[in-house]
Amino acid sequence: MMGKFDAPDAYYPLPPLDEVPDDDSDKPKEADKLPTTPSGFPSIIFGAASFSHFYNERDHISGVTPLRATRLALRYGINAFDTSPYYGDSEIILGNALKALEQEFPRDSYTLITKVGRYATEFDYTPEGIESSIARSLRRMHTDYLDVVYLHDVEFVADEKLSKREGDHVTALGSERELYGLNEGQEGETYTEKDHKILSAVEKLFELRDGRGVIRRVGISGFPLPTLLRLAILIQKRLGKPLDLVMSYCHLTLQNSTIEQFKPAFESRARVKQVISASPLSMGLLRPDSPKWHPASPAVKDAAKSAVQLCEEWDASGAGLPNLALQYAFARTREVGMPIVVGLSTLEDVHASAKVWREVDVEGLATKEEWVARVKRVQDLFRDAQVMDYSWATPAL
Repeated sequence: MMGKFDAPDAYYPLPPLDEVPDDDSDKPKEADKLPTTPSGFPSIIFGAASFSHFYNERDHISGVTPLRATRLALRYGINAFDTSPYYGDSEIILGNALKALEQEFPRDSYTLITKVGRYATEFDYTPEGIESSIARSLRRMHTDYLDVVYLHDVEFVADEKLSKREGDHVTALGSERELYGLNEGQEGETYTEKDHKILSAVEKLFELRDGRGVIRRVGISGFPLPTLLRLAILIQKRLGKPLDLVMSYCHLTLQNSTIEQFKPAFESRARVKQVISASPLSMGLLRPDSPKWHPASPAVKDAAKSAVQLCEEWDASGAGLPNLALQYAFARTREVGMPIVVGLSTLEDVHASAKVWREVDVEGLATKEEWVARVKRVQDLFRDAQVMDYSWATPAL
């Protein structure tokens, strides 16, 4: 079982810290620093998938930019980091950066979030695999505990139990509850052996949390909100204790904000303590150069391209739609009390995110008529194309 977990890690040496640049661009703008939230998370969580080949070239991730971006984020108060073994060497690079910064930022000054179960070429939800994965993550990130561990991308292992694989799933909260396995009285059902794999894996994470203190909080992550809700209810019912967190991505964006409607159900029906959103730019969909591999349907992609063109009327640099999308996501997460994971690669990314948060939190951007009108025009475009709140199907492996 240890085979894939005890292989030597890739090596990314860093120069001595006093040889790493620390100039004006490495200093936060005091007015933009983020306050601490009651949840214990910063409003913005640093998405460290950026420290991988998924989003950056090797020259970038093997240099000192990840360390500098990490240090700047911590100086701004962005002191929670989301990574995963699935994100290539992200855990290694993040761990090296945090180890180098330990004099300025000791371990208890930040929150480490990682995942188990999904790896480069396979899923392994066995208790033995989870234990080995946790041990490797601890080693890679130079720590003896992890603040949060998610069971990664549960929809690929569980029974999805969806009445439709793509589209607007808000009907799962109302008229189609039973079709999604969410009717009252269905909570205790385990539909297939796939669900037992989820329960067994979460039970192991609870053991590592409650019995050994290696983990502080346990959650599940994935894309389809009805599946996440059904599993969260099932876990609470069958294991007798709730999840600490649930995270979904691409569900609080200009194109799809349905996590807001699901959040009360996670809290009241499954007693989940914290719902977290991720990917305010919808995995690059809301950028002018959206990735070819993006799983959205052609209709959603076409509407996103039209939104890019519309926003060029306001900002010809190409930053119009991404900026508006980030502003919108920050405004909504601030309103509903939901931390958001944002992929950050460079010093510029960190400065920009902190600046946008100040515009929303301090300057009241979301109350300004011109901004509200722009958001409405973009969302009306998605509505006219009949793809507003449209979730794509989970891609086949």
